[in-house]
Amino acid sequence: MFKAKNPIHPGLSIIIVGCGKVGTTLIEQLSKEGHDITIIDKNAMKVQEIASMYDIMGCAGNGASYNVQIEAGIKEADLIIAVTNSDELNLLCCTMAAQVGNCAAIARVRTPEYSSEVNYLREKLGLALIINPELEASKEAARILYLPTALEVNSFAHGQAELIKFKVPKDNLLHDTAIAYLGKNISSDILICAVERNGEVYIPSGNFKICSGDIISFAATRKVAKGFLEKIGFKTNHVKDIMIIGGGRAAYYLSKQLLQMGISVKIIEIDKDRCEELSILLPKAIIIHGDGTDQDLLKEEGIEYVESFVALTGMDEENILLTMYARQVSQAKVITKINRLTFKSVINTLDLGSVVYPRYIASEAIIAYVRAKRNSMGSNIETLYHMFDHRVEAIEFRVYEDSKVTNIPLMDLPLKKDLLVSFINRNGKILIPSGQDSIHVGDTVMIVTTHTGFKDIRDILK
Repeated sequence: MFKAKNPIHPGLSIIIVGCGKVGTTLIEQLSKEGHDITIIDKNAMKVQEIASMYDIMGCAGNGASYNVQIEAGIKEADLIIAVTNSDELNLLCCTMAAQVGNCAAIARVRTPEYSSEVNYLREKLGLALIINPELEASKEAARILYLPTALEVNSFAHGQAELIKFKVPKDNLLHDTAIAYLGKNISSDILICAVERNGEVYIPSGNFKICSGDIISFAATRKVAKGFLEKIGFKTNHVKDIMIIGGGRAAYYLSKQLLQMGISVKIIEIDKDRCEELSILLPKAIIIHGDGTDQDLLKEEGIEYVESFVALTGMDEENILLTMYARQVSQAKVITKINRLTFKSVINTLDLGSVVYPRYIASEAIIAYVRAKRNSMGSNIETLYHMFDHRVEAIEFRVYEDSKVTNIPLMDLPLKKDLLVSFINRNGKILIPSGQDSIHVGDTVMIVTTHTGFKDIRDILK
């Protein structure tokens, strides 16, 4: 085992198996939040490098091996997270951990056959969570295509409320409008939660004035969100057709959802065998065997007239170039899948429309679980999203018991600065709260804040 300095942590003892993209994202996030982390990977050099970089413990070997798990400290661990490239190895790691240790287990499982059996696998193998980055990324892309004027659409309260991000166009009626005026005169059923302007992010108060070029996130129900966007001059019809480049798992999951919504799907895939597989899996989709980076082929297949274009190849560079080309030759709504997080500052300067990061989506669900597990207080984290390059967190808490935040009007609570109570979900009804509203036991409550690391609803207080 490679030992790095191991300071005393108040956090959980966590073993992460697999140092790939999702593994390193988790290591980065969870070590920031003060957990005691040990990593396992077959690549000894990678383990040594990451252990030194993040000042954590490292163990080289097979994560499903009894001896390797014992060496990594499975008997004292609170949680094992298996995120190797193999679904079977991830499930085996978690099964072995359940036999040897007394810890919760999370597995990354990406194969469609297993994904349809998630509940069965969770129950039979005693897993706390099964995570599928490609499936979650495709759900996010489908939500965006349902509301194509949005840059991002995040779902809360089991899909009843959404946090929608859009850019204010030039000469839009929101320009130079104060948020308090917007609430009184344009729509009282939405709440502007965060605004990015010239690289700075604000949690706005009522006297904050919106400007053209601002990127705004607002909370509302889906129905209200559509009405609001229409009122301020956006088209809100979902797209009628889509061209997808790359026929991997994410393309399969996305196509399946879009075909159910009545959207016609065309996939261009370079691998002939995969094309044959997809034509059986997705009989209603048009599957084209060819190179998606061939401009002549793209034109021949109608890129200039398609309503939406999604680049889902395995290469970020290819996805970026394809999106920029689609932007140049068509009016399509574009979505780009990006796996790596290096050069993010450069990527942000490019006009790529909506960008989906599967590894972030996977790590957010796991971090929400870890924070909830660490918290023994009277509320629990249901959903967690990072926004504006991790500078803002949107967290949905379920309130289990009375505390200093319950039954007191929000205007009388000593709330932290740069924080908004965005909605209250009470018995399935979404309330956009005013100062007179209060939080009750049984509610789920969404908080948007620039503070990080909230574990309990009481963290909103000064």
